[in-house]
Amino acid sequence: MKKAVNQSVLTLILNGVAILSMLFLMVLLLNYRKANSELNLANQNRYELTYNANRFMNGSAYLTNEVRAFAATAEQTHYDNYWNEVNQLKNREIGVAAMQEIGITQEEQAMIDEMASLSNALVPLEEESMTKVQEGKIQEAIDYVYGEEYSESIAKINALKEQFLDALDVRSLSRIELLEKEVDKIRVQMIIALSVVGIIQLLNIIITRVQILRPVLVVRNQMGEISQGNLSAEFPLESNTSEIGMLVESIHETKRELKKYIHDIDAILAQMADGNMDMPVGNDYRGEFRPIQDAMRQILDSLNDALSQINLTAEQVSEQSRKMASDAQTLSSGAVQQASAVEELSSSIQEISIQVERTSEDANNAREASGTAMGYLKECDQKMGDLMSAMEDISKASSRIGGIIKTIEDIAFQTNILALNASVEAARAGEAGKGFAVVADEVRSLANKSSESAHSITEMIEDSIKLVEYGTSLSTDASNVLGTVVVGAKEATSLMVRIAESAMLQSESLKQLTLGMEQISEVVQMNATTAEQSALSAGQLYNEAEELKVSVHQFKLRGRGK
Repeated sequence: MKKAVNQSVLTLILNGVAILSMLFLMVLLLNYRKANSELNLANQNRYELTYNANRFMNGSAYLTNEVRAFAATAEQTHYDNYWNEVNQLKNREIGVAAMQEIGITQEEQAMIDEMASLSNALVPLEEESMTKVQEGKIQEAIDYVYGEEYSESIAKINALKEQFLDALDVRSLSRIELLEKEVDKIRVQMIIALSVVGIIQLLNIIITRVQILRPVLVVRNQMGEISQGNLSAEFPLESNTSEIGMLVESIHETKRELKKYIHDIDAILAQMADGNMDMPVGNDYRGEFRPIQDAMRQILDSLNDALSQINLTAEQVSEQSRKMASDAQTLSSGAVQQASAVEELSSSIQEISIQVERTSEDANNAREASGTAMGYLKECDQKMGDLMSAMEDISKASSRIGGIIKTIEDIAFQTNILALNASVEAARAGEAGKGFAVVADEVRSLANKSSESAHSITEMIEDSIKLVEYGTSLSTDASNVLGTVVVGAKEATSLMVRIAESAMLQSESLKQLTLGMEQISEVVQMNATTAEQSALSAGQLYNEAEELKVSVHQFKLRGRGK
């Protein structure tokens, strides 16, 4: 069997890769979401850091502007605004705290500390300036906040501000760019994972269609052909070690086994139809086919027994009919002899009429002739008894044959029942069992033909029995007539005695004797006719028995040739 990858293994591999790809895609989605969140957070932090840095710087610049404005204008509002910022608003402190909460580097913290130190170093100058304004020394106040020391400190603070903002922006932008690259990388990985999943699913669909769906459709069509009894339909699929391949191999094996069983049954039935009952039934029937094998053996055994019994009975019938024909021929010969004796007796009576003088001598001759006729009549009566006995034997043999034919009909009926059971089993098997229903119908048809043949033989036997009964009736009639002849012969003998004793009554006695002889002649003719008919019936029965023997000898039975 050709090696092949199992469809289940291939599907499992593809589905496993698809599942792993989906899991990887889910991880990528989570990472993408996380990176995107971090990117949004980085942008938000960049904004917050820039905002709070400007707040810190603007707070410092606001103090400078307000103290200079107060020194230049001496307006109380600027003074109040300055101390409101220092004591209430505290934008510098809030900005620094917010930046520290978001997260700043040590270098950035150092810049803040340096700017705070420079700003704090300006506080004494600013306080002296505001004091001078309150004392009315405006110019001195202006000199404090517009002087070289104050301006240099402001310049340093502004430079640090620019440096601090640049550092924040570079750091934040670097973080954002790094996160954007990570997001782009995850996005590319997601596209690749989706492509892999799509390709695997496409391969899965193609493999499922080519290696599973198409073979399954072919298998379905093939099973439909098998269910219709068509075992020779083309089955293009080849077997291999995959699941579909093993299923294909099972179907090939099923077709081979079914063909083997059908060929075996067809060969056996063909041999039986040709009359060969001496054949073996194969021993390789398996499973639910074993009862068919047992039924075929039982049918062969029953037919062999029945046909052997019919053959034996046919030989017996042939022998008995041959004997009956011989007896009938003997009876016919006796009837001819009896007719001859009657003619001789009639001639003697004519001589008695012509020669009255020799009445006594002729009467003695007539008595002797009558005695002879009596012997013949007794012999005929005995033959008729033998013929009736033979008829009874034939009738009994025919009855036995009828019983054997009844046995054949019972066997045919049992065979028909077995065929019906096979049809029921085929119906239970569903679509896959319809092919066996055809075999069961053929077996039932053979059983019906056997029953019809047995019925025909029964009709032939019944016709033979009717002929035998008719021959028996004729024999009975002949026996009765012979009895009458015997009585007539006795009366003739008595008449001859009386003729010898009394010649005077000779004329009257001769008339009675002539009348009796006419009756005897009629009876003898009837007896001869009956004997001929009995011989004809016996010959017909013999021919029927020989035909039955020939019919039975057409079958090749166990223990003898055909």
